[in-house]
Amino acid sequence: MSQDTSAPDAVVVEEATVVVGPSLLARLGAEAFGTFFLVLSILGVALYGRFTGAGLVLPVALAGGIALLAAIAAVGHVSGGHFNPAVTLGAAIGGRTAWRDVLPYWLAQIVGGIIASLILFATLPSAALPILQQNQVIADATKQAFISGTANGFGEHSPLAASTGGAFSFEWFSAFLVEVVVTAIFVGVILGVTDKRSNSKLAPTAIGLSLAALLLIAAPFTNGSLNPARSIAAAIFSDSWALSQLWLFIVAPLVGAAIAALFYRAFAFAPVQDDLLAEDEVFVVEEETDLTGTPAATAAVVAEEAASPAVEVPEAVETVEVTEVEVTEVTETEVPEAGTGKDSTDEDGTAPKA
Repeated sequence: MSQDTSAPDAVVVEEATVVVGPSLLARLGAEAFGTFFLVLSILGVALYGRFTGAGLVLPVALAGGIALLAAIAAVGHVSGGHFNPAVTLGAAIGGRTAWRDVLPYWLAQIVGGIIASLILFATLPSAALPILQQNQVIADATKQAFISGTANGFGEHSPLAASTGGAFSFEWFSAFLVEVVVTAIFVGVILGVTDKRSNSKLAPTAIGLSLAALLLIAAPFTNGSLNPARSIAAAIFSDSWALSQLWLFIVAPLVGAAIAALFYRAFAFAPVQDDLLAEDEVFVVEEETDLTGTPAATAAVVAEEAASPAVEVPEAVETVEVTEVEVTEVTETEVPEAGTGKDSTDEDGTAPKA
């Protein structure tokens, strides 16, 4: 009988790793919430801070930085903590997030910002508008004129131009350059501090403080955007001039983010893709299977996507048992012929060996 030794007697699947992360819906919800919180903080302080007599630039910058820090700490592990279309673009170019997520993230961020602006617009006290106009706080007694103070602008709508009566103003090129530079620095800090090789535990703090510092720089020029979602949210409920200048505060932050991401890829030797502050959950499944296909130990895992392909277990192999028979060779001993007169013993008196 023969035996086929080419087939294994048993197939053992020792370990399979499945990476499970938050669903797309959960990530979009986190991005909408974080952007909502960020825009609500910046626009809310900018809208009503003028009545406190404490100025606007520093309170708005601190509000934006603290809100971003808190939002990242709260839901950054779910979506990566972008809360800004420029950050999402920079992360995609830098190889830190998937391109398929860019448009959904942008949509969630814009919706979150618009909802925050809508709440502020809806709660503006209409009875106070004529008084604000008389005190020359706003040009017209309309809600649009009131919320226009939070919009980003250049030229005659630059904050410095408004505070100096038009003596100083920043035209579109100066405003564009400032927004590109500060957004590039901001995105560069994010890509660097969230790199897994940096092993930094202070990423949310570093990102929040960076935003606060950069808003202080950009505020006199443009009212500080660095975030197209924030600019869209303010412009959509403002006077028409804000919408006419909105293009600059969409294009400039995206250009700055792209520049930062290209520098990151060129000089930082980008690692394997990871989504900024997002954390994937890793489950290890250990399974042993015998010839009959009955699992010895199985852990059930429900995953959206498997990081490694499933291991195909071959069909059971019939094993033929072969019994080996040990044959013992018997050696015959020559018997001396009769009459030879020779004894069966040797000369030394010992018996012959078999």
